[in-house]
Amino acid sequence: MELQDTINAFSSLAEKINDDPKLFLNDKIISAKNHNPWFTEDSILNSLKSLVSMIEKEALSNWVKSYEIKCKISTVLIVMAGNIPFVGFHDLLSVLISGNRAILKFSSKDSTLMTHIVNELIKIDKRFLNFIIISDSLVKSGFDFVIATGSDSSAKYFNYYFSKSKCIIRKNRRSIAILDGSESKNQLLSLSDDVFLYFGLGCRSVSKIYLPEGYDLNLLFEAFYKYNNVINNAKYCNNYEYNKAIHLMNSSDLIENGFIILKEDISIQSPIAMLYYEFYSNRELLDLKINKMKDSLQCIVSKENDNFGKTQYPGLDDYADNIDTLLFLNTL
Repeated sequence: MELQDTINAFSSLAEKINDDPKLFLNDKIISAKNHNPWFTEDSILNSLKSLVSMIEKEALSNWVKSYEIKCKISTVLIVMAGNIPFVGFHDLLSVLISGNRAILKFSSKDSTLMTHIVNELIKIDKRFLNFIIISDSLVKSGFDFVIATGSDSSAKYFNYYFSKSKCIIRKNRRSIAILDGSESKNQLLSLSDDVFLYFGLGCRSVSKIYLPEGYDLNLLFEAFYKYNNVINNAKYCNNYEYNKAIHLMNSSDLIENGFIILKEDISIQSPIAMLYYEFYSNRELLDLKINKMKDSLQCIVSKENDNFGKTQYPGLDDYADNIDTLLFLNTL
């Protein structure tokens, strides 16, 4: 397919979704929730909203301007994660818009939504039947390149399994926030989106906050209160109760408000329903420390970056693991 045909197809998909997101998904919301209790109607619709912003015609056209799209057909195996609704969509978009063919191995946690997206694309342009193959198993052949997303442990397996292929293998990454104490109430409210959207399951979810010494933690609790209903999700509640019990048994110092547990800890990877924090006294030393762990970070929220509330709404060029997927595909 020609580049413009692919852009037109995806922009048509955006228009179809925008007409009525719930109608577009129809019964798929219920089905997705049954397959994955972490997927709520709000999280599915929020992720769909983010997806639509990527595939509007102007956004797609501006994105590809920076690349010399060759449309040389290769077959790319995409092994998708399933922690966030539609989390593998950007990889699918990148493969198709670069003129390549995709073999899709969906996560069982997100197969319903992604299969629906593929089917809707094919309805818009039947030529996608020649460019998209859905596989129920992890194939060993029939592809030229691989894009695989998972955890640190699965990345080791992928590196072994695909050792003879040119790959993008993604591992766990985390996001952090750095506060200086001068943040506005609205910025802190936006920070709560970065922490709580998708229950903290994504690499773009803030799992650690660096605070200036003497910072009043009540300011965070006040901003976070708009997400107090997360505790009504059974899986989130189970994590909350479990982590609270374990840390109390270990006599850990905790601060909690009934739906989120704050713990002072040097790690950047907090468990679900917990948020780690750490005080700092010297910002320059903190920046040096963070620079050393940059390969483990996806997003850094701060006033300098002006991105409070934006981590869960990545642009087309906000690549996972900071690896330019389209550049990789365009140089195959």
